Amino acid sequence: MRKLIAALVALCSLTAPAALAQGGFPKKIPLPNAFAPEGIEIASGTTFYVGSTQTGAIYSGDVRTGAGRIIIPGAAAGSRAATGIEYDRGRLWVAGAGGGTGRVYDVKTRKVVHEYRLGPPPGTFINDVVVTRKAAYFTDSQRPVILRVAIGRNGTPGALTTIPLSGDYHHVAGQLNLNGIVATADGKALIAVSTAARKLFLINPASGVAKAISIGTYNLVNGDGLLLDGKLLYVVQNRSNLIAIFRLSDDLKAATYITAITDPNLDVPTTIDRVGNRLYAVNARFGTATPSDQHYDIIKAGDG
Repeated sequence: MRKLIAALVALCSLTAPAALAQGGFPKKIPLPNAFAPEGIEIASGTTFYVGSTQTGAIYSGDVRTGAGRIIIPGAAAGSRAATGIEYDRGRLWVAGAGGGTGRVYDVKTRKVVHEYRLGPPPGTFINDVVVTRKAAYFTDSQRPVILRVAIGRNGTPGALTTIPLSGDYHHVAGQLNLNGIVATADGKALIAVSTAARKLFLINPASGVAKAISIGTYNLVNGDGLLLDGKLLYVVQNRSNLIAIFRLSDDLKAATYITAITDPNLDVPTTIDRVGNRLYAVNARFGTATPSDQHYDIIKAGDG
C-alpha cells in the first residue's frame, strides 16, 4: 500500500506536460459547443459518458481516440438537466439537478427505464449519484437527505426511500450542501462532500447518520466531485482548479492530505473518473461565458 501511495504521489507531483507526454491518449477531448457538462463516467473499456446541465443530453465517446457523439438527445434548455452520472450493468443513472429527478437509461436502447421524483422543485437540487450492487444513492444539495433506490439482482431499479441525515451533518439553508458522493467497495459506507461546510462526511447508508471525517487543517473550499480508489480519495475543488488527494484511515474516520493535481488546462473542473491510472476531469467553466458561446472539454489530468 505504501509503495502504491508513493507512486501516486510521485505521479501527481509531475508537471502536467511531463506527466501527460507519456501517454498516447489525447490530452483534451472536445465536447459539443454549448454542452455545459458536469458529470463524467468512464464505463466499460475506454467508453465515457458526460451529461449536460443545460438540456440533460448524454454524450458518449472514447478516451483513447477522443471521438464521440450525443447518444441521448437533450430537451429544451432549462427543462431538463444532468449532473452526476453513473454506469451500472448496462444502465446509466443520472442526477437531475433542480428538476428533482433521478433518471435511469438503458444504454443499448437509449430509452428511459425509470424516472424517479426525488425532490420537489424548486426546493431541491439532485447533485450526484453513486451506485452499489444493491442500491443507488443520490445527494440533494438543498435538503438534508440522501435518496436511496433499491437495485435488484440484475440491476433492475426498485423502490425509492428518503433517508434523513443526522449526526454531525448540519444543513445550511440556501447554500450548496452535499455534493459529490462515493461508496466503499462493499457498499456499507458512503462518503460525501459538503460544499457549504467544506467537510467530508462518512455516512451510514442504512441510518443516514453522518460523521465528519477529520481532514486536519486542510481548507476544502469548493468541494465538488469525488473519486474513491481503495483508501485514496480524490476531491475536485472546482473554482480552485485543483484535485486534492487524501489517504483515508482504515476506519475511514480521518483523511490525510497527500498532494494536489494541478494543470493550467483545468478550468473549473467539476467531476473526475479514471481508466487505468489516467485521470479525466470535466471542465465546466462556470461564469466565464454564456453557454451558447462556450466551448467545453474533458482534460486528461493525470497519467502514468
